[in-house]
Amino acid sequence: MKRPYLECGKIINLHGFRGEVKLESWCDSPGVLASLGRLWFCADGEYHPRRVLHASVFRQFVIARLEGIDSEEAANRLRGTVVYAAREELPLPPGGYFIADLLGLPVRHADTGELLGTLTRVDQRAHADLYTVRTPHGEELLPAVPQFVVRMDPDDAVYVRPIPGLLDGGGERV
Repeated sequence: MKRPYLECGKIINLHGFRGEVKLESWCDSPGVLASLGRLWFCADGEYHPRRVLHASVFRQFVIARLEGIDSEEAANRLRGTVVYAAREELPLPPGGYFIADLLGLPVRHADTGELLGTLTRVDQRAHADLYTVRTPHGEELLPAVPQFVVRMDPDDAVYVRPIPGLLDGGGERV
């Protein structure tokens, strides 16, 4: 089951003295986070929305004014808080997928269907994502490039065509 709320950033500091906060964006770009009309906060497993009154991109960060946060003290209490977005409020291009939906998927050989492992982590890098795959031999790293990743199906599996040694115990271990 796909989660209704996805992690989209973290409040890392306050900004100024009127309650604005500085957010680290975990979206494709800080502009995506700045465009959201509300952010969700999780407390005791329940999600609660807070309206975004104003948000703008500042370098790679987002500066936001949130409903009900109007003092330096209130903003400071939010420092370190992970914020969420409702899945349906995040832009997703046709054929796109959320990384959160890939985690835990089986990794299968594209030609044989053989189960090679489970996708446990995605690290976003400048040139290509790097997948961590838990295999019977331990955790292995797989560059998410077209030469290896043939097809992504967030409802089924990640289909790969690895070179010998990449996911069979001869690759780079984590």
